[in-house]
Amino acid sequence: MAPLLLGIATAQPSLLPNYLFMNNLTLPAALSALALSAALASCDPDKGNQPTIPIKTAKLANHSVTPSLVKTLAGFDNLKIYSLISSDDVLPASPDFMFGGSADGAGLLRNPDGNGYTMLVNHEDNLSISRVQLDNTFKPVSGEYVLNSNGGRWRLCSATLVTPQEHGFGPVFLSAGESAVDAQTHLIQPFAPNNTQGMAKGIRGLGYWSAENAVPLPKTAYPGKTVILTGEDASDATGGQLALYLSNILGDLDGGQQYMLRRTDLNQKETDIKTGQKHAVEFALIPDHKNLTGNQMQAQVDPLKAIKFGRVEDIDYRKGGNGNGNGREIYFNVTGQDASGANADKSRTVWGRVYRLVLDEKNPLKGTLELILDGDDRNGIAGEFQNPDNICVTENYVYVQEDSNGYGPETHDAYIYQYAIQGGGLRKVLELDHRRTEADAAKYNAGSSLSRKGSWEYGAMLDVSDELGIPNTFTVCIQPHSWTGQKYRDGGAKPNNGNSQASQIVVISGLPR
Repeated sequence: MAPLLLGIATAQPSLLPNYLFMNNLTLPAALSALALSAALASCDPDKGNQPTIPIKTAKLANHSVTPSLVKTLAGFDNLKIYSLISSDDVLPASPDFMFGGSADGAGLLRNPDGNGYTMLVNHEDNLSISRVQLDNTFKPVSGEYVLNSNGGRWRLCSATLVTPQEHGFGPVFLSAGESAVDAQTHLIQPFAPNNTQGMAKGIRGLGYWSAENAVPLPKTAYPGKTVILTGEDASDATGGQLALYLSNILGDLDGGQQYMLRRTDLNQKETDIKTGQKHAVEFALIPDHKNLTGNQMQAQVDPLKAIKFGRVEDIDYRKGGNGNGNGREIYFNVTGQDASGANADKSRTVWGRVYRLVLDEKNPLKGTLELILDGDDRNGIAGEFQNPDNICVTENYVYVQEDSNGYGPETHDAYIYQYAIQGGGLRKVLELDHRRTEADAAKYNAGSSLSRKGSWEYGAMLDVSDELGIPNTFTVCIQPHSWTGQKYRDGGAKPNNGNSQASQIVVISGLPR
């Protein structure tokens, strides 16, 4: 909060009252935060808000009582997988804390004093967010909920941890709300005192979307500006949108404008976009968006000729490159929807797609769009796709994680694929492991219908190499939907939306970036 507050107070003082209101701050509290911000600003600018304390290299190990629920596939046998935390673990410093089910969006920060780490995790179906503290060895030691379902209100899917080092403002955790047309993106202060319901604030400037994620571009993409892409996970008549928020003030989340993606030839049909083609696109202004309800925003889709995607899911941008434009190279998944109802004409993808959007160097409202992986081409390289959902983009690879959406046939358990940005090859890296033939199979496969092929899914995949000081290291959230029990319903955040699922986070070591 403090670095963002300092930036607003100095760059655009008129925005300060709105910011204080959005974050429920009194003026004395704001002045205290400004003092903290000034102290943080004296730190090494290359480390953002983090003090210049040497990284204490983590020691990767199995810290959970739960075995890893993911396995490597051919060609990736050298990877090491560690079970980090699960719903069955009792953390020593907070024995009453239970890690919730449906672990999805996540973010990791070194603590400001250089000791240990803070991890924030969305629990999708619990409508909750947990905060886990890990020591210098990367062992979970305590946990709490910074948001429960009273405050979460909507399903919480993917998320983005915004930092001064990467984005130029923050740190803040943007947690997207889904499953309602009037859902909002929550703003969480990673180190603020626990206030379960009141800690999260809906960001009015980002509008109302049934959103999978809200992703700010890095500070090198458009210096001095705030550019945030939001994916709308919708399958109704107006489809899912790729939205863009733009402010000419860095760190301003309330005073900018909202736009929808459209082709310049105004063709709204998703499946008219084919692999091997590049289409000129632009973002069309949504007039007076802050005064529109979610339904009113959806009513703008046809007048603005926005592309009707079959459920826009997670979004990420290419890393690295030292400001050479990688941050303007964006990848997003469209998970697909059944060929019925609004998609009876198959105008949208059924099995899912991955797109690459390259924005203009000077103007974030213009660019080119291309389809790089098409799951509906069952003879193509993505012909085994079963509804791509989460995505993780590094400097050289796009990692695509599968979901399950209840229509089949689904022939395998969810994969994580590796797409090579240079060369375009696609490889299968990991598959979820239901442990169907193990002695503990019944624990993880409650009910035969729930343990069918493809019924589990992934949550966030994070590249944590820099934070841990260990190259090629990732965390992956796992949603084993058939691992259920009354104790998981009674534990976790209270209330937790009555959800009885458990979940897990694993660490993957040796996966190239």
